[in-house]
Amino acid sequence: MILKTQNYHQKLEPNEIYHLFSRANGSELMFQSNENYLYFLKKLDHHTASIAKIYAYSLLPNHFHLLVRINDFEYIIEQFEIIKKRKFNSDVDVISDFIIERFSNLLNGYTKAFNKMYHRKGALFIDYIKRSKSESEIDFVNFIWYIHKNAVHHGYTKKVGDWKYDSYSSLIDSRPSKLLREEVISFFGDKNAFIDFHDKPIDLKNIIIDI
Repeated sequence: MILKTQNYHQKLEPNEIYHLFSRANGSELMFQSNENYLYFLKKLDHHTASIAKIYAYSLLPNHFHLLVRINDFEYIIEQFEIIKKRKFNSDVDVISDFIIERFSNLLNGYTKAFNKMYHRKGALFIDYIKRSKSESEIDFVNFIWYIHKNAVHHGYTKKVGDWKYDSYSSLIDSRPSKLLREEVISFFGDKNAFIDFHDKPIDLKNIIIDI
């Protein structure tokens, strides 16, 4: 399996699907407690619900992965005008700038709260979000698999489903979720096929992703 190398110049456009990645500066940890993980997920919804929906996520102590679908243009314009409290002006406003701004606000807001909690100063994350577009069903399935295998790959758990801070368990659960659960499962066929696919042995040596 080969995933495309991420970059931080690609624009985030309406109705497209992207794998997003960021990590802590140097050897720092961005999550040090259960409270940190839960707070990040809360802020993720707060800052990005206006511009994206989440397919899958994985939060590790020093980095995170998201698979998102950017909302449609008209909805984002509505949200822009609510948040900015002014009309969208296509002569000066760029929709992709507003989209990435919401993700930047997520990281900045989390950093401020984290710094206050741990009495630290300065940037917590690297200064950009890497991203790569999902352009096919194969891309999509591979990204989902990679995200849910990440905790195992890095040695935090023995098997998929044991890590508390990724979307795997929520996607196979029946309780209400803001994740695009039905869409994810449908890409694999059904829930059993989704589970079987994730039971494949881990072999990430051929995956080209810089983390």
